[in-house]
Amino acid sequence: MEIYEAVGQEALIGILSHLFFIAITFYALQAFMVEKLFKKNKVFQIQLIYILLSIAIGTLVSNFFLQFSGWSGQLQYLF
Repeated sequence: MEIYEAVGQEALIGILSHLFFIAITFYALQAFMVEKLFKKNKVFQIQLIYILLSIAIGTLVSNFFLQFSGWSGQLQYLF
């Protein structure tokens, strides 16, 4: 049963990491004035762009940190 617990813990950490970095990215994107790039009265499309960019960037950053963490844990096998 230990292997299943480890897999479950990794899944939970991955989900929480993705959600955390997506939320941070969404917050950070609010600093940009993207509205000037779009046509007037296109509020839904602008919000959709914010959400999609947040998911894309947040997922990339989360994957980076998860891989970096995994690689750091494997350094012990080098020596």
